[in-house]
Amino acid sequence: MSPSGRALVVAAAQDSIARGSRSFAMASQIFDPATRERAWLLYAWCRACDDLADGQELGHDARPVADPAERLARIRDLTGKALAGEATGDAAFDALGIVAREVDLPHRFVHDLIEGFALDAKGWFPRSEDDLLRYCYHVAGTVGCMMAVVMGVDPADEATLDRACDLGIAFQLANIARDIEADDRIGRCYLPVDWLVEMDIPPGQHMKPPFRSRLVVIAKWLGEMAEAYGASARRGAPALRFRSAWAVLAAAGIYGGIAREVTARGAHAWDHRAATSNWQKLGWLARALPQTALRATLYPPAPRPAGLWTRPR
Repeated sequence: MSPSGRALVVAAAQDSIARGSRSFAMASQIFDPATRERAWLLYAWCRACDDLADGQELGHDARPVADPAERLARIRDLTGKALAGEATGDAAFDALGIVAREVDLPHRFVHDLIEGFALDAKGWFPRSEDDLLRYCYHVAGTVGCMMAVVMGVDPADEATLDRACDLGIAFQLANIARDIEADDRIGRCYLPVDWLVEMDIPPGQHMKPPFRSRLVVIAKWLGEMAEAYGASARRGAPALRFRSAWAVLAAAGIYGGIAREVTARGAHAWDHRAATSNWQKLGWLARALPQTALRATLYPPAPRPAGLWTRPR
């Protein structure tokens, strides 16, 4: 692709992230220019796949789709072309091709993410906590791994990739807690059946008023899990360059704040969508700066907690 063609794809990717994720857009400004552009390119592809799979626009107004298998086939086809170095005619998929070539992105993470869309396409739901975490890996842990490679982590550095995966899982757990009501409106539920049974909530009835206090307990469990995976992820910060570590630690704070807000709201957690304000985001950026400077001291080498779910190799 010519430099001018690449510039057009980057511009489209920048617009996608600016309109689709204010949190990610703000955190990406910390990166050095080359990493920032590649983060935008990766985001554009992830966003396009998510929107296509869920019948939404820039992450908003998801709705059931009548043709999930056809949409999944389109994602697979365009992604395969992009990874093969072919022009796809779609800027978001061309963006994946650019970043994959520039950083030697392992294709296994790309395909594992698509498997997450495949789970949703067939109406999958988790029966156990292990199922939930496996889903979180596919739709978000993979993105953490890919972002780590974009930030310069050696694809063979499995230990650092594990920490990056943990960050993605933490983000997804926070999102699930926040979006329980929104997911229910489109016929989805990411709460393990085992959890619903434990709380004596009939499957499919978790949003009914009589079960709200029990649902609050489940949201608390999700928040605690997000905190545990986020804490593990921070241990990977010393392996990153300064600006990348700063962005990661800031993003961890921003998304951790979402999970904590859901928990703090209790029964009112789903009255309106939990979010962090621009001022709160700036606050996390400021707080992450000294943490980054001291990351080797704050996050010394330590074994990854044995109780955490481990991504497939």
